[in-house]
Amino acid sequence: MDFSIKYTDKLATQRSDCLVVGAYQGGKLGDRGAQVDAACGGVISAVLKQGDLKGKLGESLMLHAPAGLKAKRVLLVGLGDTDKAMSPVDCQKLFTTIFQVVGKSPAKDLTVCLDSLQVEDKDEAWQLEQLGRQGEYSRYQYTHTKSDKERKTHWDNCDVLWYDKVSPAHKNALALGASTARGANAARELGNLPGNICTPTFLAEHAEALSKEFDSLSCSVLGEKKMATLGMGSLLSVGRGSAEESKLIVLEYKGAAKTQKPVVLVGKGITFDTGGISLKPGAAMDEMKYDMCGAATVLGTMRAIAEIAPKINVVAVVAAAENMPSDCATKPGDIVTSMSGKTIEILNTDAEGRLVLCDALTYAERFKPAAVVDVATLTGACIVALGKVATGLYANQQGLADELLAAGEDSLDRAWQMPLWKDYQSLLDSNFADVANIGGPHGGSITAACFLSRFAENYDWAHLDIAGTAWHSGANKGATGRPVPLLTRFILKRADA
Repeated sequence: MDFSIKYTDKLATQRSDCLVVGAYQGGKLGDRGAQVDAACGGVISAVLKQGDLKGKLGESLMLHAPAGLKAKRVLLVGLGDTDKAMSPVDCQKLFTTIFQVVGKSPAKDLTVCLDSLQVEDKDEAWQLEQLGRQGEYSRYQYTHTKSDKERKTHWDNCDVLWYDKVSPAHKNALALGASTARGANAARELGNLPGNICTPTFLAEHAEALSKEFDSLSCSVLGEKKMATLGMGSLLSVGRGSAEESKLIVLEYKGAAKTQKPVVLVGKGITFDTGGISLKPGAAMDEMKYDMCGAATVLGTMRAIAEIAPKINVVAVVAAAENMPSDCATKPGDIVTSMSGKTIEILNTDAEGRLVLCDALTYAERFKPAAVVDVATLTGACIVALGKVATGLYANQQGLADELLAAGEDSLDRAWQMPLWKDYQSLLDSNFADVANIGGPHGGSITAACFLSRFAENYDWAHLDIAGTAWHSGANKGATGRPVPLLTRFILKRADA
């Protein structure tokens, strides 16, 4: 997908399959819209007078073959109240509407020609980043396991006709948004693949392919024998009931001096979760292919970072396994020894994500990290607490939590901080091991984070519970690619600092 931006006031002569212009509430046109309207003999103003589009934010109307223009179509979009700045969320929705409507047309390219938009607390660079991001994001289409692989979205090129002088910052922002979306779309594709294709081995091969695509990336993969020699008894216990071999995948991005401590991203990669011996109910169990979305977003973030090439070091660690019931599977009541040496009583084999993550968190210590952020579809309790809007955030260092919260707000991939108080730790007490893997019926997302915190005591650490935000159910079922935008913004801010 190609994005470009330039300044021009010659709008009528722009050749395009679809020219996008805006109208404000009450049928008012800005300078750019008025120029296009004049060129096509007042067609747009006539449509507005007839009330076909009232200018409410997010409204749209496609006009075909307008006389006087080189463009084949004009997409008229509502910009809302001229006297009121739109919210960042409304701005994102506006751009999403543009690309969704154009995507349903036969247009092979589009030209966006909007007046200066006023967005609360956001500058032009932020707007262009969102434009690039929503444009690239909208082009994703899952076809991997379909016989009909024809694209439903036809456009491959987007030109932005800016209303003022274009700076390198404008171009960089547009490219940054597109790169972030490509990372999110890569995560969506991994998440949407079925469990019989996207296995731990498949994830490892995907990471290896990324390292071959980008010179700044290097990959190594640990199999079960190597993990056993390292003492990863907790991670290995999860995949014991599966014929698929568990993997620990390490993908390193080197963008700064070797002496610079890296940010480490740890992803939960349960490629299918039956619950193991603690078997899940059958309803909606197919959605447990999404239990590797933490791994998918970590790998998607690495793609985005490799494209953007910031001056920072980043390491991705993916703990990949399949959780299945069999005569070899781990049983409730079994006790395993983690890489840290701590013993764990497994009271519920469906609380398996924390079992793979705890060994990955211990393994992360060897990189002497500046910070570690783990990402996991960890608990249904987080969905109960926060719904499908916000990602749950826990941290053992408030400064790190504040960075992630700010990155979420800036990228509109928002998180909400949850308590990590010592008061909850006693719920994980075990009579037979150092810690139990569940803490009872109350505060399930919190006790899961408390469990992980015991394996992240030697560095600044944060945990993102994305169980509610990683995928949609129902008619729009599919992976969202969250929190790739949050993580990408977090890493770029660190690089700038």
